[in-house]
Amino acid sequence: MQTIPVTTNIRRLALLPGSFHPVTRAHLELARAALDFADHVWFILPRSFPHKSYDRITLRDRLELIEAAIDDPRMAAVISEGGLFIEIVRECRRRFPSIEKIFVVCGRDAAERIVSWEYDGIEPIEEQLQEYELLVAARNGEFRPPEHLAEHIHIMRMAKSYDQISATALREKIRQGGAWEEFTPEAIHDRVLELYG
Repeated sequence: MQTIPVTTNIRRLALLPGSFHPVTRAHLELARAALDFADHVWFILPRSFPHKSYDRITLRDRLELIEAAIDDPRMAAVISEGGLFIEIVRECRRRFPSIEKIFVVCGRDAAERIVSWEYDGIEPIEEQLQEYELLVAARNGEFRPPEHLAEHIHIMRMAKSYDQISATALREKIRQGGAWEEFTPEAIHDRVLELYG
């Protein structure tokens, strides 16, 4: 785990893993919603994501965009060696054993995959959720957690205006020469266009 914030007296931490290719207004809104549950939110950039291609955009580029977009001192961008939620959580706990509770933030679609995934060689989700809890954003539909996991899963409300904002859609709009500026914070418009234009 690298570029750890100086503040280490965190009791309740929310982790928002993603490729952030690039970071969008929806990502920032997810982080703001997570602050209702946690003291701090870290945007987690795994050093490598399976099945992801970033063309010429580097990890450092994406990290710098997040750092420039963040507008709250309770937020930070962090590089993780792990890619799976449980790996990232354990990396945080090793580095900061005083953290009392860790939440992992994700959208409805990711939550549906996570709770039904066949974990090969890794603890099943029932055991993983003893180490962290999920904060699930109700985007493009509401997530209904399985009853046996419900106590470890919390639903975050987000305005429907964020449902159509995604990094994929942003990149496509730039590629087609369409209006993309509303998808990402104004503070990073110039750099986003430089990198993705």
